[in-house]
Amino acid sequence: MFGRRRGSETAGNASPSTSATLTLPPAAGLLACRVLDTVHQPVRQAEFEVTDPIGRRIVSGETDPYGGFAATVPAGEYRLSVKAEGYAPFHGTTLVGDPDRPGTAEIVLESVEPPLLPQPGHWEIDRSHSSIAFTVRHIGFARIRGRFNTFAGAVRIADRMEDSSMHVIIDAASIDTGLKLRDDHLRSADFLDAARHPTLEFYSDRFIHRSGSGWTVAGALTLAGVSRSVTLDTRYLGLGTGLEGEPRAACRAEVELQREDFGVTWQASPAHGIAAIGSRVGVELDVQIVHKA
Repeated sequence: MFGRRRGSETAGNASPSTSATLTLPPAAGLLACRVLDTVHQPVRQAEFEVTDPIGRRIVSGETDPYGGFAATVPAGEYRLSVKAEGYAPFHGTTLVGDPDRPGTAEIVLESVEPPLLPQPGHWEIDRSHSSIAFTVRHIGFARIRGRFNTFAGAVRIADRMEDSSMHVIIDAASIDTGLKLRDDHLRSADFLDAARHPTLEFYSDRFIHRSGSGWTVAGALTLAGVSRSVTLDTRYLGLGTGLEGEPRAACRAEVELQREDFGVTWQASPAHGIAAIGSRVGVELDVQIVHKA
């Protein structure tokens, strides 16, 4: 099949008490793999994607707690990509339905060194090279995309990165979806209530290293006067140098919010009971920070 393979484990090797009968369609084959690290420990929640020879996605998902995944696909040739935090990505091909190569393949991922962390001290968000954007469903299927144009923030990098903290302040009135009528409504008491609560604020003093360049930044978000705990899924991108030689660091983060958690419950159903605005709001942050002496 592909990757480094050990043995020839087939579905029939499981004991009757622990296995279930899997009946495949006549033209289908079973694509099954395990993803391991270099000491042959399973890599859980690795992202995999199977595509056909012209690049169309056939199936995708994450590995299970044992590093495994399986999919039933039509017999033929496929390309497999596997990505996991802290490991070099894997790309390979396989031929499903080949009777000479049955069983389960093992893909071994090579670990990579995480990027260097920023030096301890005071860092500030560079607004001109950062963005805070959001996405929300509209009438059940379309997406509205927007951003906040005005914000500021500081990050205190501690000697031990996990002891660092950050504080971000966002101007609620700076919300921008490209349509003035909609933006005015979003600033109103139905949503952000910018007249009474002119800022959104996020504060965190919990930086949790997951693996590789992956971090969890946990803190409190205050929106429309209501504070809730939120967790940013963060990827640290590393260090760089600006045009004037100033040290910089960058990261990407995302979080999904339920607007009702913050008391933002306005809703309308224009047709067939479909909500005009979805409850879930996806927030994406691209941030560069600059070291301040």
